[in-house]
Amino acid sequence: MSSATPSPDPRSSAHGHHKRHSILPAVSQSGPKPPVQFSSSCTVADSALLTGPHTIIVSTESVIHPRARLESLGGRVTVGRRCIVHERACLGAADLQGRYHKGSPDKDGRSMGAVTLGDYVTVEVGAQVESGGTVIGEGTTVGIGTRVGAGAVVGKHCTLTANSIVAAGEVIPDYTVIYSNGLRRVDKRGVSDLKNKAQARQIDVLRRMIPSNPAKFQ
Repeated sequence: MSSATPSPDPRSSAHGHHKRHSILPAVSQSGPKPPVQFSSSCTVADSALLTGPHTIIVSTESVIHPRARLESLGGRVTVGRRCIVHERACLGAADLQGRYHKGSPDKDGRSMGAVTLGDYVTVEVGAQVESGGTVIGEGTTVGIGTRVGAGAVVGKHCTLTANSIVAAGEVIPDYTVIYSNGLRRVDKRGVSDLKNKAQARQIDVLRRMIPSNPAKFQ
């Protein structure tokens, strides 16, 4: 009587880990190919979508997940150091009427760009950060399904919980927590340094899991 060949243990691999691939359908890569400036230590998944005529900058040790979208149709998109942009999140998104807003000029007459993320920012699954000089401060988490309107300025170490909304042009003070029902409070725990250290550890894991192909976009 023949015996079945045992299946290999899916948890085992030559290096003790597996690269993480999206199980969702491939995204369309249509649209203009943007100029890019990538740190040599960033991770940009092969199935991320980068499009638009303006420069997209991804800084040191930041991670762009599979199926994340970075759109520079409204201006430059800048991702700071040690940021994480998750699947189906979009930086530089159109507003709900399908319009891409351009950032206002700064005091020197230069465009503020479409979207700027400070260091240690996390943009979670399905979150939308609209173009239009929109700024997300250092250490802030943009929760699952959240929408940040065009030209909003979110302070440092804020927490935008899942499905919350920041209105276009709104200015959010540092350490604000925003809930999906509109309630807000100030986070007085003083744990920003601990959160940044945890982010760095998570990035170390993600860089081993996500197959990166920055050269595809250059």
